[in-house]
Amino acid sequence: MAHEFQTISATSKALHAKEFSARELTQSYLDRIDSRDKEIQSYLDVFHTQALAAADAADKKLADGTAGTLTGMPLGIKDIIMIEGETCTAGSKILEGYQATYDAHVISQLKHSGSVFLGKTSLDEFAMGSSNENTELKQARNPWDTTRVPGGSSGGSAAAVAADLCIAALGTDTGGSVRQPAAFCGVVGMKPTYGRVSRHGVMAMTSSLDQVGPLTRSVEDATLLFNTIAGHDTHDATTRVTNPSVDIQKLAQPIKGMKIGLPKEFFVEGMDPQIRKLVEDAADQLRALGAEVIEVSLSLTQYALAVYQLTATSEISSNMARYDGMRYGHSVEAERLIDVYRQSRAEGFGSEVKRRIMLGTFALSAGYHDQYYVQAQKVRTLIQKEYTDIFKKVDCLIGPTTPSVAFVHGEKFNDPLLMYLSDIYTVPANIGGICAISVPGGYAGGLPVGVQFMAGAFAEQTLFQVAHQYEQATTWHTMHPDL
Repeated sequence: MAHEFQTISATSKALHAKEFSARELTQSYLDRIDSRDKEIQSYLDVFHTQALAAADAADKKLADGTAGTLTGMPLGIKDIIMIEGETCTAGSKILEGYQATYDAHVISQLKHSGSVFLGKTSLDEFAMGSSNENTELKQARNPWDTTRVPGGSSGGSAAAVAADLCIAALGTDTGGSVRQPAAFCGVVGMKPTYGRVSRHGVMAMTSSLDQVGPLTRSVEDATLLFNTIAGHDTHDATTRVTNPSVDIQKLAQPIKGMKIGLPKEFFVEGMDPQIRKLVEDAADQLRALGAEVIEVSLSLTQYALAVYQLTATSEISSNMARYDGMRYGHSVEAERLIDVYRQSRAEGFGSEVKRRIMLGTFALSAGYHDQYYVQAQKVRTLIQKEYTDIFKKVDCLIGPTTPSVAFVHGEKFNDPLLMYLSDIYTVPANIGGICAISVPGGYAGGLPVGVQFMAGAFAEQTLFQVAHQYEQATTWHTMHPDL
């Protein structure tokens, strides 16, 4: 069956037109995973039997007229999102063999829509990383050049979409973990506003920043997935009660007259000049579509990465305490209880997780809590206010997603600070509490470059509209790696 690199919307129309069945579609993806993923290693676990059973159920919905747009769509799911009865490792040895006992809220929503889950995708351990290298399990490769990283932490999901090993995927974004790998792999990656999507059933990295987001081949597809997973959830008190869907029909509305801000702080020294040029070209494209692009200043952006590191490591220190070798996952036998804790965590956690736990424990310790964590939250509030003020002047912001293209495996692995700087353009949206999306914006040295759009808190309608209009005016999203 010749069905490659198609969008959800196009595939759904073909399914409803009975050009092929959901089972045939799913089998074609499973066959591709079996043949292609040996090199790319985007999947940690593939659900051959379960996927075909879900596809058969989708075919029944298609036959009786109860199918929706996502019915029968084969998806990849980041292995930090729980699917009942399936292994969920969060990319960590400490959860080796752990089976989820319930569905995450986003999974329940997708099951209700009739989606098919092909398997669980690779990630940096507990979503801590920007390259997919921080794991003792599979390290995914970039389909455009397998000597390079796919980005992180949702690298497996991004690589799977780019290599057409699923029609779309879910990732999580705490400081850029959906958008950065989307940029590196030449796909669309979207981070919703905090509170738009439930975190129930998603293993927590940092509770005040984590958000589940879609990785797709088009902005329209991202909107379709977003509308399915977003909404209020009684199991997650941080989800907003008033949580309306995005009107997909409005994506086609012109952006003529809109004001788009171009933050001068996003063009920093050391930025790849080719990426700078592509972002400037994207701004020119928006002007050609009738939008007014103006230079703006986000003076507090320079502090976002420091605020993020203090906030994230502090919450990581707290969240990782539950993995103690006693209740689930990796456990070491020892004579004393304290030694069970120490040895299980020493063997189960990788170096990056340990590093962040220690940094966070220090930041929260007596005598330093007020000096570090509390100060970081004060600056975080100022950054959020700066974004609130800027979106009174402009409808949207545009900038780069990453300061460079995908780097070679091992290039930054032994330099944590250099690795953290990979997220310099994505972290501000998380700290600012706003929504953001990375869209294919061209190529530098034959490798994909992402253009990032940001809109105010709960302004996803505007975000998707501007991103869609830019995408449709270019051809970057139609390109794919030669596999």
